Amino acid sequence: MFNSGQIDGPHLVSEIQAWARELGFSQIGVTGVDLSSAEAGLSAWLSDGFHGGMTYMQAHGMKRARPAELVPGTVSVITARMDYLPARTPDAWQSLEFARLQRPQEGIVSLYARGRDYHKVLRQRLQSLSDRIALRVGPFGHRVFTDSAPVLEAELAARSGQGWRGKHTLVLSREAGSMFFLGEIFVDLALPQSAAVTEHCGSCSACIAICPTQAIVAPGKLDARLCISYLTIEHHGSIPVELRPLMGNRIYGCDDCQLVCPWNKFAQRSALPDFDERAGLSGSQMVQLFGWTEEEFLRFTEGSPIRRIGHERWLRNIAVAMGNALRVSDDVAIRAALDARSGHGSEVVREHVSWALSQTAVMPDSIRHP
Repeated sequence: MFNSGQIDGPHLVSEIQAWARELGFSQIGVTGVDLSSAEAGLSAWLSDGFHGGMTYMQAHGMKRARPAELVPGTVSVITARMDYLPARTPDAWQSLEFARLQRPQEGIVSLYARGRDYHKVLRQRLQSLSDRIALRVGPFGHRVFTDSAPVLEAELAARSGQGWRGKHTLVLSREAGSMFFLGEIFVDLALPQSAAVTEHCGSCSACIAICPTQAIVAPGKLDARLCISYLTIEHHGSIPVELRPLMGNRIYGCDDCQLVCPWNKFAQRSALPDFDERAGLSGSQMVQLFGWTEEEFLRFTEGSPIRRIGHERWLRNIAVAMGNALRVSDDVAIRAALDARSGHGSEVVREHVSWALSQTAVMPDSIRHP
């Protein structure tokens, strides 16, 4: 372990914050490793089965709440926030995103996934920040994370002053809303901890009310098994039939709870071009996206977080959305595209295509959230 008595902790944290800004991070915080007060909530969430098919969460158990067990020698956790709205995002972006839900033939990809894979961006820059710290203090024990290991990211972020846990479970900042990524550096340096902030959701429950599948079962409690982000990204196999009509035209992720949040009027634009929208991942017609061969899927999603779901789940998701489009109005092009995949080699794809082809127009208000 590094002898932290050799450093001026407050001065080093100030330096880390300055270096982080140069690397594109928006905020740096520091917290300790005692997360014992979060263990009961984590245990109850797992016991309720709210993690769904994410079995790795159950496998790691309480290690998620014990940084010093995950990385022996850890004394402090440096947390980092990186805003991800593209630099040219207009002021009325929330309204523009909601408008996409009224265009059934358009496939909606979550805002965070329209640019470069954030795992790669944050990991590289967190490592660069760690290298810079090493130049200042000498070799020290550390490990960087960004949504890549059993880490209670939101809990660490809240304890380190990045914001508070909103009722949708995401971290909210008065200065930046929730449109940002989080990353951590576990270090063997005893650094002064940042002050936590108070919560400012008040009586607002807009995120709970708007969730298409009512996945936010209580303030601060999310049942992932109902969440459209989970269903389109993490969930393998068949999507429950009763949830399919509620997914609308969302083909990768869901932003509704963030779009409706009043604090996101303060969401910050990214200074990095990495998160600029890629051609084809915003405003594209589902017929076009559904027509991608596996080779085209891999090519168009190279360096994108979307690639990790694979071509089969990509087709599965779009088939559901196309079926929902047919529930709004019949569309010859959509039916032809679905028919062309009816003999696909994947049973999962065939089943979702068959379901989609069986859909017929119903009253729009019964399938789309107001």
